[in-house]
Amino acid sequence: MTKLRVAHSIKDEESISQKHASKRITVGTLRLSALSVATAVSALGVSQVACAELTWGDEESYQQESNYQQDYQQDSSIDSFMAAAIAADRGDVSALYNYEQVMSGGLFAMYPTYWRMNLDLNSQSSAAVSQFVRQYPDTVMAEKLVADFAETKAGSNDYASVRQVANLITNADASERCAVALGFNNGGDTMRAMAAKSDVWLTTKKQPALCDQLAMEMNNNALISNQDRAARLKRMLRKGKTGDIMALSSRLGTPIAYSALSEIQLNPSSFFSRFGREPASQTNQYLYMYAIGRMADKSYREAALQLDFDIKQDNQRAVRLLNDETRRYAYRTLGVQRMNHNTDDGFNAEAVDWFRNSLDNDFNFEEAEDYAMAAIRFGRWDDVVEAISKMDGETQKEAQWQYWLARAYEQSSDSSKRNTSKKMYQNLAKSNDYYGLMAKDKIGQRFDASSLGGSNLPNVSTADRARVMQDANFARAFALYNSEASRAYANREWNWAVKQARDNRDDNLIIAAARQAYDMGWLDRAIYAVDNTDRVDSLALSHPMPHQSAVVRYSESAGIDPAWAYGIMRQESRFVSSARSNVGASGLMQVMPDTAKYIARNLGETYSASRANSGDTNIRYGTWYMGDILGKLNYQPVLATAGYNAGPNNAKRWQPVYGSLAADQYVESIAFPETRNYVKHVMENATIYSSLLGRGQPISQRMGTVPAGF
Repeated sequence: MTKLRVAHSIKDEESISQKHASKRITVGTLRLSALSVATAVSALGVSQVACAELTWGDEESYQQESNYQQDYQQDSSIDSFMAAAIAADRGDVSALYNYEQVMSGGLFAMYPTYWRMNLDLNSQSSAAVSQFVRQYPDTVMAEKLVADFAETKAGSNDYASVRQVANLITNADASERCAVALGFNNGGDTMRAMAAKSDVWLTTKKQPALCDQLAMEMNNNALISNQDRAARLKRMLRKGKTGDIMALSSRLGTPIAYSALSEIQLNPSSFFSRFGREPASQTNQYLYMYAIGRMADKSYREAALQLDFDIKQDNQRAVRLLNDETRRYAYRTLGVQRMNHNTDDGFNAEAVDWFRNSLDNDFNFEEAEDYAMAAIRFGRWDDVVEAISKMDGETQKEAQWQYWLARAYEQSSDSSKRNTSKKMYQNLAKSNDYYGLMAKDKIGQRFDASSLGGSNLPNVSTADRARVMQDANFARAFALYNSEASRAYANREWNWAVKQARDNRDDNLIIAAARQAYDMGWLDRAIYAVDNTDRVDSLALSHPMPHQSAVVRYSESAGIDPAWAYGIMRQESRFVSSARSNVGASGLMQVMPDTAKYIARNLGETYSASRANSGDTNIRYGTWYMGDILGKLNYQPVLATAGYNAGPNNAKRWQPVYGSLAADQYVESIAFPETRNYVKHVMENATIYSSLLGRGQPISQRMGTVPAGF
């Protein structure tokens, strides 16, 4: 058995919030009456409920022992939690001290202490935070407090405090890793700080503020070589990051004055007009890269003309003013800028040419990725191989790049490369994610839902069911789910419980908890549990089909495939009917208010926000809109899926101008990363759902070919 998709982090990658997803997940509240044992504990306020009979989906009754451990007191009731949360919201430290006493030893004992300390985290000592972690070991709130403390202290340059708690952080996200690295970078353990180098040193995309700070301060790390500094300086010259440019150039012995950068920033053309009269110095090489970057910010076309002119002029000089490295990186700058304008200006193979002109052994991941995507778009298969070779070894092993390397080798006239391609597809086909399903089609395999249990729910032993509520983390998650507390608390506890069980390789506990969540309608966490395990496969849990009659009926009425509707719904809301995005999309199908008004008008109905967000109407509106977009976009499901996420106009802009394009090439070159990943997941979902619905369709057949836009 192979995983459909494995996420090796507590962070829920499908949640609306991307920042600290496992700790601050923002999902709408979903109130369902279930889990009588948790409700009983919170209502009765007792430390142990001897027996509570639950009925599972297979109608088997059993005696559920629900002791939240012998030492949990009646003060662990959810009512105390809710009251303490209110006190925390109003910043009532005195009340929180009282709740610490009242709730001591209970299931939620750590919360009032966490809230009190978090009210003024910067004033807390590392000793107090360490004591909290020792008192509440292996809990998500201990992890959250110590990680937040490290970030806060790193932000205020109190690196000693960061170092004192660093070893207590076990599940760090990017910002937290940078906080820890900052602590060691400024505390003598330069080797430990260097663990974060690959993540931050050459990165040019937006990253957490502490990671920017780390990269800046790492300039003075004794293990950073001048070669490292020169590599980063080129990227900072392209990005125009003045502070980094000045610091790096100074350490390299070629200081660049702020006045020189400022002058070029105001008028790069003036710099180019006098460049031919300047000496052939290293400083002028750097200033030329900076000037090309500033001109490319304004117009990559103008910058390309300038570069071509300067190179022609330079080739006629007895002593060249532009060395090979400067020329290459100037072309790299053009390639990156061109890829940033694909939505507005359309795709163009000149990006591939510019990247090829920039070939050397110094690509960062963003540059190599841009090069690969440009080459994929235009079927420049030799360039695809080149681009992937510029990525680090671990990245090259990822399914995405293994698939495209196999696609490139498949086109080769070399029979050994074609044979290698087949072997690569066979290896990828062991998985059932997007690339695994695509690889299956390449070697003639078919995805079979029945091999992963089909729609049959997994059998769970009575003992494993009992263990779910004996696990404090899962017990807290279920109790919070049944309360009026923000769903973020329940999700956070659930994600942590799954992580702990996964780390302990306790698959049976995960399956039992996921089954219990499924039975009570908490589908998004059941999905999360299965998706975040390495060895658990259950399509019934990972790809549930709620509202099946409505989905099938409305899909058929709209002229669309119900499997596609389920693929969209799973990706949009994880079947949380009250889900609401930060831009206002809501419901199972995440319909925007203006879109809902458009749909209602076309259906001859009066728009009502409450009705549009309700389950049945939201499904009807969403499927109608899917059919509407499908009709407007050549009845091409990949285009329509991209249009559902990014708008039909963007989906059209990404179509080829002439001829047709293989759908996988279209998808991989979608200019918006969010939409690119969204389309992959929806196509994967739809393929799996088609098999579950008895209408199996291979993913390549489903995706088809993307026609020209004009």
